[in-house]
Amino acid sequence: MSHRVLTGITTTGTLHLGNYVGAIRPAIAASRAPGVESFYFMADFHALIKCDEPDRLARSSRAIAATWLAAGLDPARVTLYRQSDIPEIPELTWLLTCVTAKGQMNRAHAYKAAVDAAVAAGEEPDAHVSMGLFSYPVLMAADILMFNAHRVPVGKDQVQHIEMTRDIAQRFNHLYGREFFVLPEAQVDAEMELLPGLDGRKMSKSYDNVIPLFEGGAAALKDAVARIVTDSKLPGEPKVPEGQTLVTLYDAFATPAQRAAFRAALRGGLGWGEAKQQLVALIEGEIGPMRARYDALMAHPEQLEAILQDGARRARAIATPFLQALRAAVGLRPYTDTAATAAAKAQKAALPVFKQYREADGRFYFKLLAADGTLLLQSSGFEQGRDAGQWVARLKREGLADGAPVRREAADADIAAALAALRDAA
Repeated sequence: MSHRVLTGITTTGTLHLGNYVGAIRPAIAASRAPGVESFYFMADFHALIKCDEPDRLARSSRAIAATWLAAGLDPARVTLYRQSDIPEIPELTWLLTCVTAKGQMNRAHAYKAAVDAAVAAGEEPDAHVSMGLFSYPVLMAADILMFNAHRVPVGKDQVQHIEMTRDIAQRFNHLYGREFFVLPEAQVDAEMELLPGLDGRKMSKSYDNVIPLFEGGAAALKDAVARIVTDSKLPGEPKVPEGQTLVTLYDAFATPAQRAAFRAALRGGLGWGEAKQQLVALIEGEIGPMRARYDALMAHPEQLEAILQDGARRARAIATPFLQALRAAVGLRPYTDTAATAAAKAQKAALPVFKQYREADGRFYFKLLAADGTLLLQSSGFEQGRDAGQWVARLKREGLADGAPVRREAADADIAAALAALRDAA
């Protein structure tokens, strides 16, 4: 299987320049890499948690889809879809909910923040907590695990949810005796956190300091750039480029040669007004053609719909058979599958198996059992579940080597034979 990368954007607003530079542009570039299978989706189920305005949600979903396509996402190369067009995702969410501990959900940052805010206001702890808010990390896990994504680009605030996804996947794999799910890795891109807004703080709608990407056209871009905060030095006076929001924004669109020339001009006395005009021209040179494509897509929603329906068809070609296997694993089977089930159990019983689990000490362990249940290997404890999973994968791939954090419970020949049997069955 190729290396899979998955990205979702919640459909509750329109995208700004910071979203483009920090997330959209690098994601589109990454989607063109060889050997990468990319999944991009409009997270409209997630949007329902915090948006009860149907028209706003629908328009946001359409605008975000148009933005991705206008910015250069190739729907023939990637799978682009609406989350709500994949009915297998909410069903998988329920399967995962049934193996997820409530205590784990209690520790989710968003839930704890909502509880803290209510308590600080003198209200009941769960006064403003819906079940959607409480359990949305499970929905996020279903988004990721449905397509067995290896890598998920996220901001720092979402890393905990990737860890939860890994824990949920490990629990399911352990309960049902097979590695159905890949354990995803979080990819945190520092650039996502750094693009400043008009006032120098992180660009965010909550700070009202954003530069619009497409909304409002060239006039809105020019107006926003004119409001960027600078120092009070007049034209002709030398300026210090370092630490200036204007310069950081310029750097996000400029070549190395353009960056050097812009800094030299500022040190030579270039006025802030002229510098802002140069920034507008630089940004417009990149996003102007995209804006024209965006406007055309927004004017023809049937084109967008056709692209997303094709993406949903491709996504479901993966999701539907996978969910059928998961349904069978948990016992949701047609009554006529008894013979096939017995045969599958017999085949499974003939193989050794790794078991991963978490003990009461909070550490993660794995063990290797022979086909008859005899213990062959027992690991030491790991602080992170991913470390245990990585060692299991390495042992399956490379066999037992010196330095492995395990205790041998059987003869080396029996262990080697068990690992070889697993490799042959893979």
